Amino acid sequence: MEPLHQPAIVSARNLTLGYGSAEVLRNVSFDIYPGEIFVVMGGSGCGKSTLLKHLIGLMKPLSGSIYYSGRDFFTAQPEERQSLQRKFGVLYQGGALWSSLNLLENVSLPMEEFTNLSAREIKSLARYKLALVGLSGFDDFYPSELSGGMRKRAALARAMALDPDILFFDEPSAGLDPVTSRRLDDLILELREGLGSTIVLVTHELESIFAIGTRAIFLDGTSKSLIATGAPRELLANSADLRVTQFLRRKA
Repeated sequence: MEPLHQPAIVSARNLTLGYGSAEVLRNVSFDIYPGEIFVVMGGSGCGKSTLLKHLIGLMKPLSGSIYYSGRDFFTAQPEERQSLQRKFGVLYQGGALWSSLNLLENVSLPMEEFTNLSAREIKSLARYKLALVGLSGFDDFYPSELSGGMRKRAALARAMALDPDILFFDEPSAGLDPVTSRRLDDLILELREGLGSTIVLVTHELESIFAIGTRAIFLDGTSKSLIATGAPRELLANSADLRVTQFLRRKA
């Protein structure tokens, strides 16, 4: 796979992000290429989650543009924006599963809302998605009956329900023990290889950054800017910016 030789699937240009008049990030530009596991990293409060909210269309930038396969997301008509968003799958930090629905119902819901598939087809596909994340046989379980790692996997199955081109993960390892976290990393790699999805991973977890990240950007909360781009291990070895190397050399 040589993602950098292909056109970018996501392009951010001169983004300034914030809440009202309070700026969080200024003049941020980067590209994400098909098949990458693209890491958004940085310390607490640097704007990682704010950037993610803009990338999935929950917030509009104060200035700048986000392009998906060359289409400007925020100048598109509402129908086109919705069409683009249906190509996204999102794994939220807490999973955000519906507590009143079992796993099969949680995974089925996006297909019920956005496809014309029959009930039998939806049920079959939902079971397939659960099988992909190692949850065969857990159709009737409710989120409260699962471990933290299993809830994350179930939420991942739901994120994949509509066969998205891009999967966005917000701190997927948060709250997990090291062994479960490594298993989730392995699952993300397997899904990327098996499905060919592009993955955008927001995290500060060093093990995940080095284990699965193909390229990364580093956001700095003090300067409110993007200060480094590159493969994580190359940034560790070659970055001349102390803020980057301190972050990547810290003890987890």
